Amino acid sequence: MKKFNLLIISMALLSGCASAPESVKRDPAFAAARPVPVSYSNANPGSLFQPGFGNYYTDRKAYRVGDILTVTLSESTNATKSASTSTSRASELDFANPTLLGQPATVNRPGFLGGGQGDLSMALEASNSFEGEGASAQSNSLSGNITVSVVEVLANGYLVVRGEKIISLNQGDEYIRLSGIIRPEDVSPDNTIVSEKLANAKIIYGGTGALADANKQGWFQTFLNNVWPF
Repeated sequence: MKKFNLLIISMALLSGCASAPESVKRDPAFAAARPVPVSYSNANPGSLFQPGFGNYYTDRKAYRVGDILTVTLSESTNATKSASTSTSRASELDFANPTLLGQPATVNRPGFLGGGQGDLSMALEASNSFEGEGASAQSNSLSGNITVSVVEVLANGYLVVRGEKIISLNQGDEYIRLSGIIRPEDVSPDNTIVSEKLANAKIIYGGTGALADANKQGWFQTFLNNVWPF
């Protein structure tokens, strides 16, 4: 009975520690901007221009704060690096047996190196070698579309854009966040622009939920990776 109660208490504690996965919250740093209200005069400028509808001779590309445009994500990076090092060194030094009064010098070696007579010749050899090799490769790819809004018009006419897209799936949420600076002339007539033409671009892709948690290391494994090997 005691073991059963202990099991029930343990299960209750574990269920209390487990919590539902949090949904992705919108990041204020990528929030859309609302357009600035524009006041129009009561004068009728003509039939080709009506307040609030724009000029019929211009396209509908984004150019004001609050306007939206679609960014086509076309990011692909590929980096490789390899290094190889090989060194070797060898040295040899010989000392010939000296002569003394025209005769080779000898020395008695009682109890040393077998004893007997020996000369004073000597030879030294030394060598060392080292070989090292390393390689690294990394590639990334991201494609898709995200619609962003203009949040600021710079003094030179360039547009600061930002936005985010959150997709809720049955196993969690996925999100894309983007910000950067674009030139109005790079925007296509259909009000789209490729991500390669964004200056100071910041693209974040991530997710939460069961699938994302399964790809993360536990806290204990993370601790071991930080402290071992020393």
